Amino acid sequence: MSSSKRWYKKLYVQVLIAIFIGILVGHFFPTTGVDLKPLGDAFISLIKMMIAPIVFCNVVHGIASMGDMKKLGRVGLKTLVYFEVISTIAMVIGVVAALVIQPGAGFNLDPSTLDPNAVPDISGRGAGGGFAGFVMSIIPDTFVGAFTHGQVLPVLMIAILSGFAISRMKGELRERLTKFVADATQFFFGIIRIVTRAAPLGALGAIAFTVGAYGAVSLWNLVELIMTFYLTALVFILGVLGLIAYFTGFSILRFLTFIKDEIFIVLGTSSSETVMPQMMEKLEKMGARKSTVGLVFPTGYSFNTDGSNIYITLAALFLAQATNTHMSPAEIVGLLLFAMVTSKGASGVSGTAFITLAVTLTVFPAIPLQSLAILLGIDKFMSECRALTNIIGNGVATLVVSRWENELDAETLRHNLLQLDSEGQ
Repeated sequence: MSSSKRWYKKLYVQVLIAIFIGILVGHFFPTTGVDLKPLGDAFISLIKMMIAPIVFCNVVHGIASMGDMKKLGRVGLKTLVYFEVISTIAMVIGVVAALVIQPGAGFNLDPSTLDPNAVPDISGRGAGGGFAGFVMSIIPDTFVGAFTHGQVLPVLMIAILSGFAISRMKGELRERLTKFVADATQFFFGIIRIVTRAAPLGALGAIAFTVGAYGAVSLWNLVELIMTFYLTALVFILGVLGLIAYFTGFSILRFLTFIKDEIFIVLGTSSSETVMPQMMEKLEKMGARKSTVGLVFPTGYSFNTDGSNIYITLAALFLAQATNTHMSPAEIVGLLLFAMVTSKGASGVSGTAFITLAVTLTVFPAIPLQSLAILLGIDKFMSECRALTNIIGNGVATLVVSRWENELDAETLRHNLLQLDSEGQ
C-alpha cells in the first residue's frame, strides 16, 4: 500500500477546494460571503496567538544551544547582509516594473474625489513613523508586553537577550533551561498542528468575503496593477530566488513543490505567519540545523519581506502615475531609501504592507496620501502574493545561510528534497 495520503486528505487539496467554494459563494451569494468573514479572521487569530511563543522558543533555543558565540555573530551578520541585499533587489525590481509597465498611466485620478477617511490613521503606528519609530518599536514596555501586541521585533529582542543569558550560564542549569525551552517549542508546535486542520475553513471564509464584498467587476479598473504585481513577484521568485537556489545547489521549482501545502494555506489566508511553524519543520527536514532555522527564518519575517518590498515601491509609483504626479530620479531613489527603513518590521499579517506604504508616502507629500483609498478594494487580492513571496524568500534564505555555514552540501539538499517529496512529506 502506498504511504502517500489519499488526494482528498491532503491539506493543500482541501484548501484549494475551500478557495473554489469561497469564490462561488462570494460571487453568487455576496451577502453570505461577507457574513463568512469571521471564519477567516478567527483562523488567522488562532495562528497569530501562537506566533510570539513559537518565535521566542525557537530563537532562544537556537542561541542557547549554539555554544560558539562567535558562530552566532557570524550567522547573524551573514543573515542580515543577505536580507538587506535581497530586500533592496526586490524594491528595485518593483521600481523597474512600475516604470516599464506603468500600470497607473492614463488613470488621471483626481484625489479630491476620494474619501480621505477611508485611509487608516497611521499617526499612532508604534512609536511613530520613520527610523525613530522603527527603533522604539523594537523595545517593549515590559518583558511580558513583548508578547501582547502581536509584533515580531520586540519578541525577537527579548528572545535574543534570553538566549544569550542562558548561553552564559554554566553546567546543569543551562542544560535544564535549554531542554525546557525545547520541550515548550514542541508543545506550541503541537497546538499549531491542531489549529492548522481548520485552514480550509479559514480560507473559505477569507475568499468568500473578498469576492462578496468587492466583486470582480468593480475591481476591473485596477486589474493591471494586480497583474503587474503578480508578474513582478513571479519574476523575482523564478529569476532572483531561482538563481540563488541554483548556486546553492537545489531547484526552486522542487522547493516550491515541497512546500505546496504551505503555499495554498497562505493563498487562502493572505498571511505568511499561518505557516511559520510548518515551514521551520520542513527546513529542518531538508537538512538545515535547528539552531540556524530558529535564528534565520523568524528574523526574516521582519527583515526579509520580499513580497512587501516589491509592493511598496510598485504601489507608490502606481499612485504617482495615477494622480499624474511626476517623480524625478532623485525622488525615486529617496523613496527607495526610505522604504528600506519603513519596510523593516513589517510582519506577514494581511494589511501590514498597506500601512507601511502609507507611512512611506507621508515623507513624499507630492503623492496625495488620500489616493491610497483606491488601493483599499484590491489590497486583499495582492496580500496573498505578498505573503507567498515572503515565505518563499525566507525559506530560500534559511537554506542559503545553512549552506554558507557548511551544515549541508548541495548533494545532501537535493537528496533530501527528492526523498521527502517522494514520501509525500
